[in-house]
This record gives sequence, structure tokens and C-alpha cells, in this order.
Amino acid sequence: MPASSTSTGRRNAPVSHVTDPSGSTQNPGVRLGIAHHLGWAVAVTAAGDHSVLDRRRMELIEPGLPAAPIHHEGGLHQLHRSAEPLDDDALAALVRKVRASIVRTASAALDDLEAVLPEPILSMSLRAWAADFPGDIPAQRRAPYESHADSIMYRQVLAELGHERGWEIHLYDKDVERQAARVLGERAEEVLQGPRAALGPPWSKDHRVALAATVLAG
Repeated sequence: MPASSTSTGRRNAPVSHVTDPSGSTQNPGVRLGIAHHLGWAVAVTAAGDHSVLDRRRMELIEPGLPAAPIHHEGGLHQLHRSAEPLDDDALAALVRKVRASIVRTASAALDDLEAVLPEPILSMSLRAWAADFPGDIPAQRRAPYESHADSIMYRQVLAELGHERGWEIHLYDKDVERQAARVLGERAEEVLQGPRAALGPPWSKDHRVALAATVLAG
């Protein structure tokens, strides 16, 4: 699906901090790590020496649309629905509408990020998902897929947008911080926790995860 470079109705401007890297890299370029949620994500961009060049919240969907259409509009649990679940055709139409919004909004957010970086993005790291996860609506609305389908949709769209830009796409798992710490060795505390002191808040678990993912992609 083609990506648009424009977006309307974005809810919040990104919080961004850009600094000079503390050292040079042999291969010019930076790496982007994403810790996503339903409708938004934390994005951390790091230089080759793992110094943070940019951190921001990125909106991933336009206002007025359900951030989790499968779970909230077609799911099994009445607690998460405001009405009776949509039938397969209506839910599929809603998912297409939501997905198109994610493409527009995420593409604009990535364009904004690229515009402030001193070097091109080489890779994007995203939370991994099962390669055999079903793509059809009737399957996605059933357990155990229903609770994961919306989240995976965001990641798949981001991966497609990254591929369109010529970026490598890396997938990481829940253990990403520990894996990155093993790679970093004695520098682990400095690299993963240091930005809190150097840049100030916010520096949450999402930021650490996103940065750790860039370490593994290097």
C-alpha cells in the first residue's frame, strides 16, 4: 500500500531531543528503535556508538478511529465493546480504514523524524511477531489471535513503510534489554540508563527497549 507524506489531525507534536553523537562511525547512518502501543509509539534513534540522537512519541493513527478495531469492535469480550460485534465484512472494512490511517499518520511521523536527523536511517527495529499469524478477519477475531491482531497490524505497517524507504527491518523479542546488555558488556549501564541523566525525562522502559533494539541491530 503506498504511503502518503501528509497527515491530518495528529494529536500531539512529538517530543524530540537532538544532540551530536559523542563519536564518529565508520558507516554513516543511524538506527531507529520502536516501542509501539495501540495508536502511538516511542521512537529512539541512535548513532553507531549508541548515543541517542532523537527520542520522541509518534502518533500512529488519526483521531476518531478505534486504535484496536479487532479487539474493540469485533472481539470476544463485551467489556471492550460499546455495542454488538461487527460482522466479518463490516469489521474487514473498518480494519482497512484504520490501516489506511496508520499508513498516513506513521508515514508522516517517519518523514518528520528523518528531516531532523544528521544522517540517514539504516534500520528500524520492531517487536517480533509470528510469521504464520493469520491475515484473515474470521481467524483474527478468534482466540488466541484476537488479542494480538491489532498490535501486529501496527508493526506490519511500520515494517512496510521502512522497506519502502530502503531500511533494514530488525525484529526483537521481550528479552531485548538483557540481550543488548550482553552485547554492551561494561558499557550497558552507561548506554541504556545514561540518557536519563544526560537528556532528562522522559526516559522510560519504552525508551530503553527501543534503544536496546538498535544495539542489537548494529
